[in-house]
Amino acid sequence: MIINFKIQNFGSVKDEQILSFEADKATHLENHYIINSGGYRLLKLGLIYGANASGKTTILKALEFLRDLVLDPEEKKTDKLKFSPFLFDDETPNKSTILAIEFIQNDVKYDYEVEFSKLSIIREQLDHYKPTKANIFKRTTDLENQFTEIKFGSKIKKDKTFKKTLESNTLWNNTVLGGFLKTNIDFYELNETINWFSKYLKPLVYTRTELEGYVTSKIDNDELSKQDIVRILQKADLHISDILIEEEEQEIPPGFIDFLEKQLEESDDRVEKLKKKGKISSVNIDFVHTVKGKDYTLPIDMESLGTRRYYGFAGLLALLIKNNHIIPIDELEASLHPDLYLHFILSFLINSENSQLLATTHNREILGNKDVFRNDVIWFTDKCENCSTELYSLADFDTSVVRDTTNVLNAYKSGKLNGKPNLGDFYIELD
Repeated sequence: MIINFKIQNFGSVKDEQILSFEADKATHLENHYIINSGGYRLLKLGLIYGANASGKTTILKALEFLRDLVLDPEEKKTDKLKFSPFLFDDETPNKSTILAIEFIQNDVKYDYEVEFSKLSIIREQLDHYKPTKANIFKRTTDLENQFTEIKFGSKIKKDKTFKKTLESNTLWNNTVLGGFLKTNIDFYELNETINWFSKYLKPLVYTRTELEGYVTSKIDNDELSKQDIVRILQKADLHISDILIEEEEQEIPPGFIDFLEKQLEESDDRVEKLKKKGKISSVNIDFVHTVKGKDYTLPIDMESLGTRRYYGFAGLLALLIKNNHIIPIDELEASLHPDLYLHFILSFLINSENSQLLATTHNREILGNKDVFRNDVIWFTDKCENCSTELYSLADFDTSVVRDTTNVLNAYKSGKLNGKPNLGDFYIELD
């Protein structure tokens, strides 16, 4: 589980901002919102509100970037890291960026921090708490010689050969964790950290993310139960009683192989296999709707955007319930009726045990119902005068602004909580 996530000089974030999943002392809705792990009371949910271009998605992108930095290291030392620092300033484009995350893996707290520029990883550190703080490694980079130096903590016993192997596999633009993925050596603490990033922290789900194929492949590989997905869809009042998945082979369209080869910089075994096979597989998905006792089949392409999106969300919900994950979702409310949006959140909270959900949203209706949310799960992004992002929690406000009796929706709409656009009047003069 995530405890805290820190961001500095990344995208619209200039100064350090901290997103925390640590619950406050309130016991409101504790049974459904709180995970007790590693001595921490952690929240299952985080919802980020804010005006357009205020930096909501940047928070999620920073988390996604850190995941990629660990799991998908650059292959060449000349490759630049694909991100932008804060650009609306004379100094920050030339300053380094810092991302740090505290998380629980198998009841042990880990603290990982990495400082980097577009060219290189400058500094990196991993600590754990068993139960007191102990350093696992510290990494620095000789920027002039593009050389990585790794120092292990006093309790980590590794020989010089191990150290040299890990250093040689850690390019100056790779993290130590990314370099470790390129080695064939055993290191328990690094394995645990890698497993958390790969198995617990899932990729960012955008509104344009193709979830239909992802969920269908999970069903096809028996990683998800089709009946579980159908049950979730039925509770969403979509009148879906079954899902039909059929794979068929078709002739490869003319020019398709040439197109693939032009897109790839290097030869790919999958293209060669396609050439030999001469056919390409496609998957057809049909939903069965039962109306007045009679079944009707409808291809997924004919379903509404909301139904198709919720099919993907049903798969995510099943994963969150059956396994332990955190899934970041951008614009959770997209294509969903407000009631279905709330149904998804409550279904997650009531049925999951050790999963977390982090989402940006513009849906304000939930803020008018304190029976379904806690103050510490609500976050806001606001644009400062220098156009940088400020991130803060509803729980940060004192009782002069937010009391137990305060209607949070009205307070937000009136501007007391900020995090909303400051719009001009409606009159526009055009030349």
